[in-house]
Amino acid sequence: MTSAASEIRSHTLSDGDVSVTILSIGAATQDWRVPDGTGRRVPVVLGYADPAAYASQGGFLGVIVGRVANRIAGSTFTLDGVTHHVTPNEGPNQLHGGPKGWWAKNWTLEADGDRAVQLTLSSPDGDMGFSGSVPAQITISLDGHRLTYDMSATCDRPTPINLANHNYYNLMGNGLIWDHQMKVNADRFTPTGGDLLPTGDIAPVEGTKYDYRQMRRIADADPTRGVSDINFALNDEKDAAVSVLAQNGLQLRMWTDQPGLQFYTGQGITAGAKPLDGQTHAPCHGIALEAQGFPDAVNQPNFPSVICTPEKPYKQVTTIEIAPRME
Repeated sequence: MTSAASEIRSHTLSDGDVSVTILSIGAATQDWRVPDGTGRRVPVVLGYADPAAYASQGGFLGVIVGRVANRIAGSTFTLDGVTHHVTPNEGPNQLHGGPKGWWAKNWTLEADGDRAVQLTLSSPDGDMGFSGSVPAQITISLDGHRLTYDMSATCDRPTPINLANHNYYNLMGNGLIWDHQMKVNADRFTPTGGDLLPTGDIAPVEGTKYDYRQMRRIADADPTRGVSDINFALNDEKDAAVSVLAQNGLQLRMWTDQPGLQFYTGQGITAGAKPLDGQTHAPCHGIALEAQGFPDAVNQPNFPSVICTPEKPYKQVTTIEIAPRME
């Protein structure tokens, strides 16, 4: 269907009692409803009621961020001996692809029945300062309680590509997220300085507030309730990258082929536009769990490469399941 906002399209996936609404703007996941076992269908991701709000939002709610997710230090990197300057949007740094990154683009959306939707975008040479033409495609499919983001891109010359889905999850549907419990399949993380840029180290989580190797309440991991905005270096295993459990019995599990997972406790969430019915958009009312390459990988030679080439196209497959916990 076409929304009230000109040219923004939407399509709702459905399988049983689960439904997911996808928008063309930013390839955004606007609304995801899951039954919690009591008859209530919980809105498990934060979303705006008006699709037009996604074009100018500052919090990246629900969108696909790129060309390069996360931060590029100084909005500068060198590739094959050439220094590239990309468009900054967080002080001197670039965040999530710049002020008009892929999250702000209106993708072409084509429905594929009730359970899948395809989105395509053609990013021209020079887009936000990045070199090379990049056609990208995302297939979002629903199978029961599992939602899969299958993302791919090709390029006509070497260029960095690092996409991430930026859903904010609240498995209770509303309220603060501190009582959510979480387990992350990661023994290490990438520490940052005060500017949230990685130091280049890959350090053990043991003894830090990021030690989620066992299920623990987020408030217990950090009793000060400070900001967590950090990248986990995921273990190279087939187990779920992350598991989150809420008091209503809903459980999130994520599987991904990406090396990193950004965890952010949402202190920057604001009521920038009218939320979905029943939701409140305020600090710490949602957690972001972003499967991705490592932040600032273009400037950190010991991090996994995020360079796409004509011979090595970009690919990501991430699946998220949200369902009542199975005992």
